[in-house]
Amino acid sequence: MKKQLGFFVDSDRCVGCMTCAMACKNQYHQEKGVVWRRVYPLKEEIYPHKERAFYSLACNHCEHPACMHVCPVKAYYKRETDGVVVHEQEKCIGCGNCIRSCPYGAPVYNPVLKKAEKCSFCHQRLDANRLPMCVMSCPVDAIQVIDITRLDSTGLVQFAPGFPKQPALNPSVRFRLPRLPEVVRRKTI
Repeated sequence: MKKQLGFFVDSDRCVGCMTCAMACKNQYHQEKGVVWRRVYPLKEEIYPHKERAFYSLACNHCEHPACMHVCPVKAYYKRETDGVVVHEQEKCIGCGNCIRSCPYGAPVYNPVLKKAEKCSFCHQRLDANRLPMCVMSCPVDAIQVIDITRLDSTGLVQFAPGFPKQPALNPSVRFRLPRLPEVVRRKTI
């Protein structure tokens, strides 16, 4: 199998600071309301300690991307060198097929340009041997670039609780789930 880059999301490290999302927004200057990376607090049903665990999510650069397969003008392509799914906005006609087909909500509508857009995995930065902005900016290393084909997935999951399970798409993201906090008891003298 060829190289397939993806994101490793370490929910045990993420503190929900949103630096990754802000770095993405600063890099690409998206219109107001257009967001490519979001930080989601885990619901109490998933993680019982409110506002203590998060998923930082963007496009998952799936092995079989729904967005690419439904685009009538072929505005999406998958790079052969690394599996990154690229959206060529100049080809986009704004039909919304990609937005409706992605179960992860990665493509979003830009109301100013009247076209779709999504995370590009900062492929221009990758080509210059630099990390994506979200990865580079994370102060706690909670997001990393991984090659799914060479990953030791011990202790990691592909479909974390609350994350849509779509095995046919094979999203290129892996998660480390948050641990429950440990109770520390003070020793008595």
